Amino acid sequence: MNIVETARLRLRTITLDDADVEFHLALLNDPAFIENIGDRGVRTLDDSRRYIADGPVAMQGRYGHSMYVVELKDSGVPIGMCGLIKRETLVDVDIGYAFLPEYRGAGYAYEAARATVEHARELGIERLAGITSPDNVASNALLQKLGLRFKCVMHLTPDDTGTNFYIALLNNSSSAAA
Repeated sequence: MNIVETARLRLRTITLDDADVEFHLALLNDPAFIENIGDRGVRTLDDSRRYIADGPVAMQGRYGHSMYVVELKDSGVPIGMCGLIKRETLVDVDIGYAFLPEYRGAGYAYEAARATVEHARELGIERLAGITSPDNVASNALLQKLGLRFKCVMHLTPDDTGTNFYIALLNNSSSAAA
């Protein structure tokens, strides 16, 4: 199901069929994904199917939003994922994104994330969070460019050395944090 389109991109729900393409395995095993987001242990097509079913598909069914596949609108080629995540460790819904290396640096992350923020508004989400590693300069800058404001460094798990936490109020034109 298509969620939103931009000038160059289409964001759509992820399906179990996406597990059968190289894209999903390549993205989750990209060294930058593992370093900045985490190793999800997805190494085989069966792992990919389980991850999609238990993660984005289940979240979409439960909350009406999830991570979406980002495709080039003109060709349908999947280049990354961007969407809205409801984590047990956070009160607020947060925005997430990841792109294959060959599609970084072309403005796709900002374009997809901007559309995702607008989608969150349309869904009635009032507060949108963003989390990233303090060392992930590009993601920290992108969250700020989207209008999220740094609140604090938090620890999502006992072994977390620190995660930057950002917030935006979507029902407030200034998007200032509460």
